[in-house]
Amino acid sequence: MITCASCKACCCKLEVILMGDDDPPAEFIATDKWGGQVMKRLDDGWCAAVDRMTMLCRIYERRPGVCREFAVGESECLTERLALPEPSIQRRGADTLRAQHVGVPSQNAEGAKKGSS
Repeated sequence: MITCASCKACCCKLEVILMGDDDPPAEFIATDKWGGQVMKRLDDGWCAAVDRMTMLCRIYERRPGVCREFAVGESECLTERLALPEPSIQRRGADTLRAQHVGVPSQNAEGAKKGSS
């Protein structure tokens, strides 16, 4: 089963626009080209608040509301995970989770069937 602790943070490459009640530490805030406040991202696109050793959020208790609302295993999560290049553990996890929620065979299960014929 996929949890936020096991997914390796693929959602942390998305742009996060800060809203009124958001209060992340200042060193993780950037200004976008339109003058809005967003979570700072590194040159490779990852959120600056992600610990690259653990792939967990370093400011979890102060993470923005949009991060709090991004639900693991929901459609946005699965879309981001499926966009990852093959083979990735996150991609396989998304296929499995999709099969559990929708009753659709995962791509891995179909690949195993093709390989056994």
